[in-house]
Order: sequence, then structure tokens, then C-alpha cells
Amino acid sequence: MHFAQSLAALQLDAQSATPLFRQLYDGIKQSILAGKLGSGTQLPPTRELALLCGVSRQTVLNAYSQLMAEGYLSGTVGRGTFVSASLPLQAQKHVAASSLQAMRPLSARGQRFTGMQAQLPFHQGPPRAFRIGMPGLDVFPFDVWGRLEARRWRKPPHELGYGDPAGYRPLREALAGYLRAARGVQCSAEQIIITSGSQQAVYLIASMLLAAGDQAWVEEPGYRGINASLHAAEATVCPVAVDAEGMVVSHGMSAYPQARLVYVTPTHQLPLGMTMSLPRRLELLAWAAASKSWVIEDDYDSEYRYTGPPLASLQSLDKTGCVIYVGTLSKVLFPGLRLGYIVAPPALAEAFAQGKAIIDRHAPLVPQAVLADFIMEGHFGRHIKRTREVYAERRSALMQAIDARLADRLSIGITDTGLHLPVMFRQQCNDEAVARNALEHGLEIRALSHFYNAAPADIPQPRACGMLLGFAAIPPEDIRRGAAALETLLDEFHADSKGKYKGNQAKACMDAFRGGAAIG
Repeated sequence: MHFAQSLAALQLDAQSATPLFRQLYDGIKQSILAGKLGSGTQLPPTRELALLCGVSRQTVLNAYSQLMAEGYLSGTVGRGTFVSASLPLQAQKHVAASSLQAMRPLSARGQRFTGMQAQLPFHQGPPRAFRIGMPGLDVFPFDVWGRLEARRWRKPPHELGYGDPAGYRPLREALAGYLRAARGVQCSAEQIIITSGSQQAVYLIASMLLAAGDQAWVEEPGYRGINASLHAAEATVCPVAVDAEGMVVSHGMSAYPQARLVYVTPTHQLPLGMTMSLPRRLELLAWAAASKSWVIEDDYDSEYRYTGPPLASLQSLDKTGCVIYVGTLSKVLFPGLRLGYIVAPPALAEAFAQGKAIIDRHAPLVPQAVLADFIMEGHFGRHIKRTREVYAERRSALMQAIDARLADRLSIGITDTGLHLPVMFRQQCNDEAVARNALEHGLEIRALSHFYNAAPADIPQPRACGMLLGFAAIPPEDIRRGAAALETLLDEFHADSKGKYKGNQAKACMDAFRGGAAIG
């Protein structure tokens, strides 16, 4: 009987942790669903199949019994065991044959979550030179965090049911106090909504404030992940130039006067590093108030300023309630925590909380409770102070290594804030090709070209050609080894004539972006 021989050929592994009857059950089930055993097909008697498979009869009996209970088989004593005649196996066979293709294409909305515009890079493997977007896990007080979490689990908070979608109240109160003191943000706990990072925060804001097709200004170059959130929210992404004073508001006003949203990183522009000047901040706020547009201020790593105290937020200058402040704990603590927050104008806070509830009810409660303890017991402030010192040392190590090994190739950009350095090529170079080749040298670098959206002709400023080099995640000795590997990489790359380009534009880039203006 060829069906018996087919079943006997099933791969059963006596050494597997999965019981033999379960392996046999899975094999017969998949054969039925794939159409190899059609409706009404008679299966071998249990003794015969047990002999063919080299297992006990009880193993076969158990597999048949489970398949009958789930409706795959039917049978009666004396007649035999059959594949159930009620199964729509033709449809099952069709699905199996086309399993690599969707039954129907994604909706137009669903397609906005896929493709190149929606792809977000993620970290793989341990930190290495020169990973960006990553704090130093080696200096995080995991022992303290572990004790606080263990204490919470010993006495679980009563809120372990479905919680407030705006977030754990003590954490919102702690964040409000911190933001008022450290960033000048005018807020109360009622205005704070805890989110799963700033990525979700921007998607939530855009989804609730923009209609399909509404225009949203973004910095050019700028953070591509936020563009993905705006694109998914069906907004029209509108690149606006930046220069030494930050976003060129006049460019946005002339090119996209009907915009309803502005996304900006005023304290530390990503990727070029300048701080938005006070005149530009006031100009942006005046335009937003007059046009009734919203401004998202992403303050992603302002805690790490190395040439003075952290600067006041854009939100602290807002008199009309148009600024929505977004923050994240990813750079201060660690990205895997997935906690961020929105400071909403009072009129929007309740609506945003309801929107958060629809997306995922609320952020995980226990990490919020542990973070509240971490802040209120002083560990958060001490951690920022310590990491600011550690990162300043690592920043200096990277700058010194570039000066010693790569000064003829690279010019260091603005360096007074953040966890990474922008560096420009002194001669025009294919920075994307350099970034791809870097992996072969054990390096992670991000080409500045990665941060651009528009065609060069659409932006009045020259395109920067260079790299973003992270320094916070690795100690100084690894930074120095990484600089040596980068020197070797650039030597090899420039030895290939295909890696060379005409160099006039690089100097223009450096001249345009050197020396960001400070806030008055």
C-alpha cells in the first residue's frame, strides 16, 4: 500500500524531546493538509503502521486518537481509519501550494507599512565600533535595576490589571518633575502619555492630528524612522533644508505653506548635530501659531551636552500650545526598555491617551513602576551624571583617534551634544559604499546619505557626504581599534578608482554645516 509506505517514510526521531506519537501526528496532519492524503483515504491498520515505522502500536493509537479528536480522521471498529470526508482538501491544497503569496494583496494603508520607506535598521550582535543609537550597556546599573524589579515582584503593584492608557501615574509624576527641572518643559503629569518609544509616539500623534495626504515638514537630512511613521500615518513627507542654525523655516514656508505638522530635533539635529538658533525657534513658533500647525519636538538625547548645561526645550518657548514634546528613555537607559513619552498640550492629552489605548492598551506596567522607583530614589540622576562623564571620555577618544589617523581624510562636524559624531569626507566619496564595505572590517557606520529623502535639486543646501560614528556603546580601547580599522578601510577604498569622486561638493558641505549656532 503506497500510502502506508509514504507514512512509514516519515522522519521520526527517538532522541527528540517531542514524543514519538506527537511526531507521527504532525507528519500525518501535514500530509493531509498538503493534499497528499485525500478525503476518504484509508490509513493503514495501527499494527501495520507501527511495524513500518518501528514504533509501538500504542504510539500509533495515540496519534490516530488525537487526529480523530481534531477532526482529521474518522473510523469505526471493523471498518478501518479514514481521512475525514468533510475536509475541504482541495482548498487546503491550494493554500499550501500558494503559501508564499498572500491570498490577497495588502491594502493601500497596509502597503504604507512596507517597502523601502518603512524599513528600520535594528541592532544585531554585541556593540562594536561605531554603532549609533546605542548607549553604553557596560555602565548601566543593572544590579540596581534588578533589585528594584525584584522588590516590585515581591510586592506586585495592585495595578497589574489593565492600567491607565496614559501610563503609570507615579512615573508620569516623576517625569514631569524631571522635565520641568532639567529641560524647562512646562507640564503636569496629566499631560504625559507613556508610549512604546518615540517611534510609536510620532505615529500616534500623526495618526490623530493629520488627515490622509496632509503635509508634514521633516528635516533634510533627518531621521528616516520618523519619516516611516509619518508615511504609515498617510501623511505627505515634505523635506525641509537645514543649515548651521537648524531647520530653514523660510524654505518650509515657501515650499510647503499648507503643512499641518512639523517634526524637528532642535536641541541636537539628527544627523548633523547643530542646535536650532533662538531666532529660528521663534520663527518656527510664530509660523506654526499663525498657520494653526503642530510642532513635534523630538528631544532624543539632550541629556548629553559636553560644553555646558543642557539647553532649554523649544516647548518652553511655546505660548500658544502648538508644541508636542516627545522624549525617549532609549538613549539614557537602553533601547530594549521600549519606553518613551509624549508631553501633550492639555487639550490633546485625553485624546492621545485614548489613541494609545486603541493601539496597545498601555505600555507594560512593571517596567514603568521600576523606572518610577529608579527616578524617585535618585538612581536616574546619578546615572545621567556618570554616563555624561563616561561618554565625554569616549567622545574625546574618538576625536583624538580621528585627528591622529584620519585627519587628512575626515573633518569632524559638530560634537557638543549626543552619542555620535558626524564626520565629513574631505574628498567627495560614495559614503554608502564605504558603509557597506565597513562590515567586512568589523565596523558599523551609517552613511550620511542614508538620512536624505529628496533629490539634491529640491534642497537649497548642499548634501553632506560623510558618516555618523557612534562612540557611547564601546570603551576607549575599542574606539581606538575601530579607528585603525576605519583607516585601513579607507585606504583600501580609495585605492580603488571606483571609490573616488570629484571633491568640490565635500568642501561646500563642510563649510555649510560647520559650527552650529548656540541659543541666545
